[in-house]
Amino acid sequence: MHASTSASAPVAAHSRGPRSLRWRVVDIVVAAVLGVAIGLVFWAWNTVGYAWFIAMDGLTPGLGGIAVGIWLIGGVIGGLVIRKPGAALLVEVIAALVSMLIGNVWGVSTLLSGLVQGLGAELVFAIFLYRRFTLPVAMLAGVGAAVGAWVFELFYGSSPNILKTVEFNVIYLVSLVVSGALLAGVVGWLAVRGLAATGALSRFAVGREARREV
Repeated sequence: MHASTSASAPVAAHSRGPRSLRWRVVDIVVAAVLGVAIGLVFWAWNTVGYAWFIAMDGLTPGLGGIAVGIWLIGGVIGGLVIRKPGAALLVEVIAALVSMLIGNVWGVSTLLSGLVQGLGAELVFAIFLYRRFTLPVAMLAGVGAAVGAWVFELFYGSSPNILKTVEFNVIYLVSLVVSGALLAGVVGWLAVRGLAATGALSRFAVGREARREV
């Protein structure tokens, strides 16, 4: 499998011909499994990523956003694998719920964050009519999730970011966008391609594409 080839190949770019967007039982099951698995990743990242966030924010206020991308990856992976309306949102929300239930310092705001981040990724897949799943689209989905996170934090909480300086919010937005494109978009796309190559996604379009590329 070659990432550069699969990113541009027509067969990976979109499904040809009519394609049902109705959910199957296997879609629901896999969405749940992905959500739980990614929720465990979120839980682990709560320690590593938050430490990175604090360190970068200490260098330049707002730069901590560069560490957020992993928390945005659920929507990207869900959309790339299931390719149905609501998949990005559902996987991100389940992952956020798992992270919250296991325990973190943010409590219920974790679930609310997952909701808006999932919506951000979902909007990008919807713009492409759930027919394009290339690396650039994955990166845009990560950016969409990042923008959702930025808007949410701009207004939510006891000390929302709207009360902070314009400079902080601009730096934070740029950092989130870069992190969303790379840590959520690129890493998420590579993770899905790697998983598909193992045959674990044989009942999904991405799995069939992986077989054709071998």
